[in-house]
Amino acid sequence: MHDQQSPATEAPTGAAATGTGAAGAGAAALPGIAEVRAAMTAPGRLFEMDEVDVRGVRTRVWKNAPPTLREILDISRLHGDAAFLVYEGDRLSFAEHYARAAAFARALIGRYGVAKGDRVAIAMRNYPEWSVAFFGAAVAGAVVVPLNAWWTAAELEYGLADSGAKVLVADAERADRLAGALPGLGVPCVVARGDGAVPEGCEAFEDVLGDVGDPAAASLPDVAIDPDDEATIFYTSGTTGRPKGALGTHRNITTNPVSLAYGVISGGVRAGRSLEELTAPQRRVTLLSVPFFHATGCHSVLVTSALQGGTVVMMYKWDVRGALELIERERVTGFGGVPTMAWQVLTSPDFGEFDTSSLTGVSYGGAPAAPALVDKIRERLPERVPGNGYGLTETSSVTTYNGGVNYLERPESVGPPVAVCDVKVVDPSGAELPPGEVGELLIKGPNVIKGYWNKPEATAQAFVDGWFHSGDLARLDEDGFVYIVDRAKDMLIRGGENIYCAEVEAALYEHPAVADCAVIGVPHEVLGEEVGAVVVPRPGAAVSEEELRGFLGERIAGFKVPVHYWFRGEGLPRNPGGKILKTRLREELLG
Repeated sequence: MHDQQSPATEAPTGAAATGTGAAGAGAAALPGIAEVRAAMTAPGRLFEMDEVDVRGVRTRVWKNAPPTLREILDISRLHGDAAFLVYEGDRLSFAEHYARAAAFARALIGRYGVAKGDRVAIAMRNYPEWSVAFFGAAVAGAVVVPLNAWWTAAELEYGLADSGAKVLVADAERADRLAGALPGLGVPCVVARGDGAVPEGCEAFEDVLGDVGDPAAASLPDVAIDPDDEATIFYTSGTTGRPKGALGTHRNITTNPVSLAYGVISGGVRAGRSLEELTAPQRRVTLLSVPFFHATGCHSVLVTSALQGGTVVMMYKWDVRGALELIERERVTGFGGVPTMAWQVLTSPDFGEFDTSSLTGVSYGGAPAAPALVDKIRERLPERVPGNGYGLTETSSVTTYNGGVNYLERPESVGPPVAVCDVKVVDPSGAELPPGEVGELLIKGPNVIKGYWNKPEATAQAFVDGWFHSGDLARLDEDGFVYIVDRAKDMLIRGGENIYCAEVEAALYEHPAVADCAVIGVPHEVLGEEVGAVVVPRPGAAVSEEELRGFLGERIAGFKVPVHYWFRGEGLPRNPGGKILKTRLREELLG
């Protein structure tokens, strides 16, 4: 999936947004990014780095990162009876989760013959069983294959066949969807959240777990796992063509919590706060608004919370009022998702009815964020500073992070790369471009995945000498901050002039009547393309085409102002990661 990722948890002792701290700092006295990095990564510090060989490439790594998911699960056990997963009336403690994951790992090995390297697929909503299956399969030595729960039966069949899954763990809805195909695929299915009946040939999750026993006596199976062993296959969003399986290692996924912590904390260090203060244990409660089956939900929320001892609060599906109710009831400290979700919560007419004082931060990604969102957060949540991250499925979520004083200084940026990552911007020939020039963003680091599952040609094109070719158009400033300009395929060319959709969309979001929007190219015989805008007005607000043209004409160059407008009462089509499906929009509107 090529898009920005939201570190949707919060901060310190692990990773996510403090969301506080930088607002009042005097910019003139602030240290530079390089100075902060040197202080944070010095020998003996939490973020000390080492250098190792990863697939023939010398790579900087976090010296103190847990080597595999097994170690993260072991660490999570130390949080004992504290709540780890909250879903409606269910509350699963860290100790209970550990015991259930251990039991499931043993069942995979003993009941289904799963061996190291076998694939175990998961197809379900955000239920506690998703996490149990994920960690259980990982510590059994399997490669976990999270499948998109929104997929059709045919798409799920593709994921199972393409990955060569040996076992499927599904919720009842997905199991029913696949009931006709499972016998032909020859994949045994374990069904969670059923009503007692399961499709023929399937077993109930609780029956497979059996008697979990005393959590204090639980033990993991004895399977040797190396940091560079394969751990996950996350399928890309598949907005065009068949999705590709991004093959990640244990090192890839366990790098992310430390990278996220580094990104968040660095903003506070720049503002003059001590590393000791910023890494002091704090109770984190994250409202999960994105799926576990994408890198943000799994890497940046689930795995990070397991390491930190943070609570993950899940929803059956995204609902603004429901989110506000959970923020109040569970004393949520952080939420996020894509920028639209943050907008919806902060501009909800119900916002004032609920106690949101527990919130310490708002983090978002998955789509370009309009700088005006900062003002809305400051208005609704004084003293809190938002965080915005950038990453991709192929970079195991976080590559850059912009938070604290960094965000206040440069809200248009997604921040500098974390210390173990290198980035560069290149032209079509591969030559590196100087700061300020737009080109393709390349990324190198321990977070870059191994390649695409069973797709050697695609792997060879995208991964070269340790560098991942993101396909994203970006520029760097003199201080190394990254600015995502657009996806190459979404860039419009009108009469020879490049128009970046993100810039036009950011300007549209500044209009008080605009709740959501997307900019697309409209074919034109002479110019090649013209700019079109799909706009969702805020509830109760009215805005005309003429008004938007005049509003935008004061903010962006005339050739960038859309000449075609569509107004919709319902939301824009998005994939589960929050990315707008512009291909579908074009098909609906232009045929």
